[in-house]
Amino acid sequence: MAMGHRASSGGLFIVVWFLPESPRWLVKVGRDEEARFILGRLRGEEDGIADAEFQDIQNVVRLEHDNSQSTSYFAMFFGIKQGKLHTARRVQLVIWLQILQEWIGIAGITIYGPEIFTIAGIAAADRQWVSGLNNITYMLATLICVFTLDRIGRRWTLYWGAVGQGTCCFCAGGLSYATQIATGSHKTHVGGAAVFFVYLYTAIFGATWLTVPWLYPAEIFPLQVRAKGNAWGVVGWSIGNGWCVLLLPTIFAALNEKTLYIFGGVNVLSILVVWALYPETNQRTLEEMNLVFASDSIWNWEAEKNFARLAEQNPNLLQAARAGSLTIDPETGLPAVGHKQSGERRMSLIAEKQV
Repeated sequence: MAMGHRASSGGLFIVVWFLPESPRWLVKVGRDEEARFILGRLRGEEDGIADAEFQDIQNVVRLEHDNSQSTSYFAMFFGIKQGKLHTARRVQLVIWLQILQEWIGIAGITIYGPEIFTIAGIAAADRQWVSGLNNITYMLATLICVFTLDRIGRRWTLYWGAVGQGTCCFCAGGLSYATQIATGSHKTHVGGAAVFFVYLYTAIFGATWLTVPWLYPAEIFPLQVRAKGNAWGVVGWSIGNGWCVLLLPTIFAALNEKTLYIFGGVNVLSILVVWALYPETNQRTLEEMNLVFASDSIWNWEAEKNFARLAEQNPNLLQAARAGSLTIDPETGLPAVGHKQSGERRMSLIAEKQV
C-alpha cells in the first residue's frame, strides 16, 4: 500500500512538469509572451478570442497591482476599500457554506461510521467492511454531480441534497433507536434499514453537498482575489471539520443515535440559509457575479432585484459582464475598463431604485 502511494505521488510529480503554467500567473510575473502563446494554443487563433482574453487578463493584473492593498486577506475579510464588490460578504458566505457542509452530518458519518453501525446492530466483525463499502458508494455517487450540477444549478443541488440528507438522518436515527428495543429477526431487519439510510445519505452527499461548497468560491470572487477567495473556503472547511472532530465524540457519547437528529435539523436549517443568502452562480461569469453582489443587502432576493435593475438601466454593462470583459474598480464601483458612449451616462454598479 505504501509503495503504491509513493508510485502515484512520483508519477504525479513527473506529469506536473509537462503541464503549462497558468496564463494569468505568467502575466502577473511579466512573462506576457508565454501567456499569449498558451492562450493561443488553448483558444485557437481564430475570431480574436485569445487576444481578447489576453487583454482582459492584462487589465485585471494591472488593476490588482493598482489596488494591491485592498486585495489582502485582511482587507477581504473586513471589506476594506472594497466598495460595491462587497468582498467581505462573499468571504463570509464561503466560510459558512463549508462549516455547514461539515455539520449536515458527513463528518460524523465518515469518522464515526463504525459506531453508527454498532448502534444499528452490526456485529463487530462486520463494521469495518460495511464502512468501507459505504465509502465506495460515496465515491461513485460523486459522478452524479457531473451530469446534474449545470442542469439544475448550485442552489437546487444544495436544496435536494439537504432534503434527502435530512430525511436520511431522521430515518437512520429513528431506526437505530428501534434496533435497540427490537428482538429476534426483527432487530436484524430494522438494523439493516438503518444502515440503508446511512448509505443513502452518503450517496446523496457525494452527489450534492460534496461538490458545491468547493466550487462556489471559485465562482463568486472577482478574478483579482479569486485564489484568495478559494483559500477562505479552505479556512471554513478547517473550522467546520475541526469543530466536528472535537465535539462529536462528546455528542455521540451523550446522545448516541440522537446525534443524527442534530444533523437532520442542520440540513433543514441549511435550506433556509441557502435560499436567503446564496445567489445562483450557474451560467454566470465572474463579472456578472460582481453585478449580483453589487447590492448593499445581504438577502439573495434583493441582490437578484438589483441585478435585474442594473441589466435594465445599463444594458452595455450586462453585455460586457457576459462577455467576461468587464473589470470593476473596487473603490468606485465603476467599470475600470470600458468607456462612456456618446449620450450615455457612465456605467455604474449602483442601480437607481424605481418608484
